[in-house]
Amino acid sequence: MEKTCTSVWNNCLQVIKDNIPAQSFKTWFEPVKAMRLEENVLTIQVPSLFFYEWLEEHYVGILRKTVKKFLGEQGRLEYNIVVEKSSTSIPFTTNIPSNGNGAEGKNQSIPVPVALNKNIKNPFVIPGLKKLQVDPQLNQNYTFENFIEGECNRLARSAGYAVANKPGGTSFNPLMVYGDVGLGKTHLVQAIGNEIKKNLPDKLVIYVSCEKFCQQFVDSLKNNTINDFVNFYQAMDVIIMDDVHNFAGKEKTQDIFFHIFNHLHQSGKQIILTSDKPPKDLSGLEERLLSRFKWGLSADIQIPDLETRMAILKKKMYSDGIELPESVVEFVANQIDNSVRELEGAMVSLLAQSTLNKKEIDLNLAKSMLKNFVKNTTKEISMDYIQKLVCEYFEVPVEMVKSKVRKREIVQARQISMYLAKAHTKSSLKSIGNFFGGRDHSTVIYACQTVEDLIETDKKFKTYVQDIQKKLKAS
Repeated sequence: MEKTCTSVWNNCLQVIKDNIPAQSFKTWFEPVKAMRLEENVLTIQVPSLFFYEWLEEHYVGILRKTVKKFLGEQGRLEYNIVVEKSSTSIPFTTNIPSNGNGAEGKNQSIPVPVALNKNIKNPFVIPGLKKLQVDPQLNQNYTFENFIEGECNRLARSAGYAVANKPGGTSFNPLMVYGDVGLGKTHLVQAIGNEIKKNLPDKLVIYVSCEKFCQQFVDSLKNNTINDFVNFYQAMDVIIMDDVHNFAGKEKTQDIFFHIFNHLHQSGKQIILTSDKPPKDLSGLEERLLSRFKWGLSADIQIPDLETRMAILKKKMYSDGIELPESVVEFVANQIDNSVRELEGAMVSLLAQSTLNKKEIDLNLAKSMLKNFVKNTTKEISMDYIQKLVCEYFEVPVEMVKSKVRKREIVQARQISMYLAKAHTKSSLKSIGNFFGGRDHSTVIYACQTVEDLIETDKKFKTYVQDIQKKLKAS
């Protein structure tokens, strides 16, 4: 049987899968694609330079062994790396052979969107400033030890830990962590800062919110100290900026940060950012700034699953030196599923209720307290709103969903709308069928079953449904 790149890579994956943790395999190997097989050289495509470095540093041994196993002693591995230059240009790829030396592979020359000049000198830097003691503005409680890892944040945490151990020395510079409010972005980026200060105490690290930075810039303009303002930030070894989406509409502040960013990046200094959206979805920011945000790695933090939420609560309990029944922990984790901040807030409220009222914390107390705590998130959702949300998501006309049209995208939107209507409203199957074009209840049952089956078998379809459900919860 003739060997193909796909068959050889699939064989390699079977061996790798049996030798590494399931989550590591899902994170680092499932996104990799086999590209070609020529003269015993297997080329695989990885989605970014970050992936290449991670595989070479952590999995090069098993990669080399499996390739030789299926291609013989002459078998070699080559990477095809996708590199995005800017939001307006088509991503290009570059081929790099695996050198099999783990982290040493980072020293070879790799074409990236910017040429760094390590010897660049800033004529405005104040001599001796680096010898000053600078308060990093970090919360000492925000550490990696206190940050619960789960599938929802594994990529962001792994990247953050790599940055913390080698600030400015990895390809993910800048590192942007994005996600909804209350999911732990600030905790993670400050944990990076605290880890750097612990391991490299001489490094100048500064954490600043975007709003604070903007206010400092305005003050420097008023006081005619703009040079001091720029000099201070350009002297940093690591800058951690929170909520960069707040730059929207502030053109002068964006301009000054653009120049600070360029100086730090070209000097090999580390830049860490957080945002509520990925760079491609940010609005109100200059294109030249957005393109620089895309130079490194953008890693998202998602809503934690039940197991992760329970782990977060148990970590909080351990830190506070308290014990709670497993049933209470599970109940709280089930009730609050969209924010780590709210989850911890609920735990604090529960402890306060117990202390002030001198009651033992049990399931009844938890139910009583959470009834008020989450009352604002239990608004009834209408079928009309679900239909509108689904149609906006798939960009199809609302009237088409109620029609007899059988186009694939229309049928998909109709079935997901029925599925969500059954899950999120109190309407009967007959009412749902009538609402969506006068269909009978059996059509609704079939639609719900189809959606459930596709969620189990089609990852892309599952993502569609999860995205829409997040929007429903946010409403």
